Amino acid sequence: MAEIKVPELAESITEGTIAQWLKKKGDQVAKGEYVVELETDKVNVEIISDYDGVLTELLAEEGDTVKVGEAIAIVGDQQGGANAGNDFAEANAGREAESPDETAGGSGSAGAAETSASDEPTAAEGGADRIIASPAARKLAREKGIDLNKVISQDPLGRVRKQDVESYTPETQKPAGEKTTQKPAAEKTAAPKAAPDGNSKDDGRVERIKMSRRRQTIANRLVEVQQTAAMLTTFNEVDMTAVMELRKKWKDRFYEENDVRLGFMSFFTKAVVAALKKTPYLNAEIQGDEIVLKKFYDIGVAVAADEGLVVPVIRDADRKNFAEIENDINKLAEKARTNKLSLKDLQGGSFTITNGGVFGSLLSTPIINGPQVGILGMHTIQLRPVAIDKERMENRPMMYIALSYDHRIVDGKEAVTFLKRIKELMEDPESLLLQG
Repeated sequence: MAEIKVPELAESITEGTIAQWLKKKGDQVAKGEYVVELETDKVNVEIISDYDGVLTELLAEEGDTVKVGEAIAIVGDQQGGANAGNDFAEANAGREAESPDETAGGSGSAGAAETSASDEPTAAEGGADRIIASPAARKLAREKGIDLNKVISQDPLGRVRKQDVESYTPETQKPAGEKTTQKPAAEKTAAPKAAPDGNSKDDGRVERIKMSRRRQTIANRLVEVQQTAAMLTTFNEVDMTAVMELRKKWKDRFYEENDVRLGFMSFFTKAVVAALKKTPYLNAEIQGDEIVLKKFYDIGVAVAADEGLVVPVIRDADRKNFAEIENDINKLAEKARTNKLSLKDLQGGSFTITNGGVFGSLLSTPIINGPQVGILGMHTIQLRPVAIDKERMENRPMMYIALSYDHRIVDGKEAVTFLKRIKELMEDPESLLLQG
């Protein structure tokens, strides 16, 4: 028998949530094979088995929070591994029901069952009407003195889990004689609506959805930045005519030679690098009473994924050409959409670009991606009348750009200088070729 434990993930990550078991109890696993997907604050990580054998026990359920180093499953040897898992369930069910008849069918593994933390559902006494509950739920119910027959299950199959016992209150107990009924997954349950008389009434008009670990982390980080940074936003606008004409002229040849499309993001990334070199305090962070000026240009690009906003990083953007930057952006965006980003993809950025324009945003004040001190917001391109000179007006494709910055170390002069430099380079894009 061997344990599968949560491995060391990163210095700042100490726990995660079981997102999905890729193997089930009784399945054979090979060394190096993925068995479970773990959701952390930043990315989803697939954990492998270090052993060959049969998955005899799952020590945590989907949705459970587990810590680094904690055992989450047990792998038995190939021979008799499945039987060992069945014996465990039988012995544990017998121990919970305290019935000599049920324990008689075991194969001598009752001792292991007493010390195991398995959370597989087992049956209580009562024949066809017996409650199906996990050992963890039964143990917690015994400790709290809760009758499992009164606990409402959120499991679609009516099984009582540890979470159901934890959320049990006398007000939520089942009516006498009512069996556990099937409900939608616990992640999505209708919220009770208060009736005029003060009683709780569920009319299905409200839905409660448990926040994912990543969404909770995003929320906490954004609030923390707003509470700790002296954040200020300044704006400018860019005439995108020259960039659009240059892109139209070269996009076909660019695609033929590089097998990647020429987008606006590579132009803005190169412009940001050039502007950061002119205003170095925007490429810095605060550590205690020190300012850390960064001599590298790892540019984060905010990507909207199903699980929430992530910011993968383009490494050494100052050393890459347009094609390399576009390639990096496409690969990182695809990894974000398919939950394949690694921790390395997200760590160490020095400045961030976010493009709300892809969703139609005309203007916004982006929030700094701490511990960075600056973020550039791009917005939708919109035809607007522009004064060419005192006598002429033309409709031009214009984009508002916004810079949010930490006023503790970045002054208004630097912020305005940064945005002005972005504007100059984007309105004369050929000059970007001269930027180192």
